[in-house]
Amino acid sequence: MHEYKTKVMFSRNAFLVDKVNTSKGAVLKLDSIEGGKLWKGIDVLIFNTWHWWLHTGRKQPWNFIQEGNNVYQDMDRLVAYEKALNTWAKWVDTNVHPAKTMVFFQGVSPDHNNGSDWGEDKARYCEGQKQPVSGPNYPAGPHAAELVVEKVLRGIQKPVYLLNVTALSQLRKDGHPSVYGHGGPNDMDCSHWCLPGVPDTWNQLLYALLLQFYN
Repeated sequence: MHEYKTKVMFSRNAFLVDKVNTSKGAVLKLDSIEGGKLWKGIDVLIFNTWHWWLHTGRKQPWNFIQEGNNVYQDMDRLVAYEKALNTWAKWVDTNVHPAKTMVFFQGVSPDHNNGSDWGEDKARYCEGQKQPVSGPNYPAGPHAAELVVEKVLRGIQKPVYLLNVTALSQLRKDGHPSVYGHGGPNDMDCSHWCLPGVPDTWNQLLYALLLQFYN
């Protein structure tokens, strides 16, 4: 986008806090955010994290979790998530200058692995779903991780704008790749999204906010 003198950077940090490799394996450090050096001085910051916090077994990206001098094999993922977000929140309050930088946090992207969440106990994940959930409310209620996000954001002193895409995305049980994803019929994908679709709505909301702020 040279004509607009604009650069877009994608920083691949699934947890916002640091993950470091040691001789004993990968360690997720809940109270360390050295990676934040990349974010300083940028005009618009858009943060997001949750998807990879759920991975276990061979897909788990860390071997240990560390907080201060305490090292754990594992802990409740929502607890770890909140601790990491609080570390990020402290970084925002310490490093962001609102006159220069606008900060967004994109809400949690929900999955649809459990049919009972939307009232279809016999549903096999999101397979064969062709219609969104009817009505304005998701039967299973608010997403637990999104409630953690909102709790942390309420405690930040600097302005951070929540792109609350979670509830509208919960209704779209029909929007995932399902058996047509990367793994085929043997690898159901009920956490990523098909395009065009749900992520386009996220982008439209962000675009509308940017127009509002910069106009």
